[in-house]
Amino acid sequence: MKKSLSQNDLSLAKADSRDAPDLGQRNRALKALFHNQMLLIGAAMVALLVLLAIFAPRIVSHSPFEIGVGSSMAPPSRELPMGTDKLGRDLFARIIYGSRTTLLVSLPSVGLSLVIGLILGLLAGYLGGRVDQTIMRLMDIFLAFPGLLMALAIVAMLGPSIPNLLITIAVLYSPGMARIVRGPVLSVKKQEFIEAARVSGARDLRIIRRHILPNIISPAIVQVTLNVSRAIITESALSYLGLGAPPPSPSWGEMLSSSRWFLTSAAWGALFPGLAIVYSTTAFIILGNGLRDWIDPRRR
Repeated sequence: MKKSLSQNDLSLAKADSRDAPDLGQRNRALKALFHNQMLLIGAAMVALLVLLAIFAPRIVSHSPFEIGVGSSMAPPSRELPMGTDKLGRDLFARIIYGSRTTLLVSLPSVGLSLVIGLILGLLAGYLGGRVDQTIMRLMDIFLAFPGLLMALAIVAMLGPSIPNLLITIAVLYSPGMARIVRGPVLSVKKQEFIEAARVSGARDLRIIRRHILPNIISPAIVQVTLNVSRAIITESALSYLGLGAPPPSPSWGEMLSSSRWFLTSAAWGALFPGLAIVYSTTAFIILGNGLRDWIDPRRR
């Protein structure tokens, strides 16, 4: 009885010794997380933007589509804190609802670009050879064109609509994501544990899914947050040019475009949409930089 108890105690001690490094690593990561002020600030700013989009109907007192709430280009007042646009619509309501349009376009499109970039980058980096050369040369062709020019060409062919904006931005940012994924794959696939998995009989798909993907996903996630800020600017630029979400959908870029003729007499019409764009892009940039510093141990 005593011998069996001692063996059990020994096995428990060994298990505790194996778990100790993992617990210590997790504690250090959590400590670094709560000491990363940039990450916390960025997360709070993004959370505020998401909450405004979700609870927009409870925040505003007027519909963003209602015409004649006030006079055309009315200045900010207690009832209309951001004034009105040229059609007399509540500018505050349109900016709050515009966050929905911005997030509805930028987040899914960047997520789609992540999926496409992961697939292409993993195939190019893991298979190598002709597959790598073909995929990377194709990505170079896309990257050779200026981003906004390519976006204009795609939207002009497909037509202005939210689904087409999703496709356009996904195509625009997939090549860069593929190149970012390919680099770490080339490094990880040469590691000894990959060779051990291959010798043990693991198939390529299992090696990619279980061993390579978890080791290369971190830089891709950081790039996603930075791409969201770029997607917001792209969506706003296309809306400014009349190729974004079709009216009367509230879009910050369209608000800037419609108020550009009133800059000297009613500057608030362009000021508040511009500040909304600056806030949202800055929020995701700060979040991405904070994630980069938290994920990379050398930056902690």
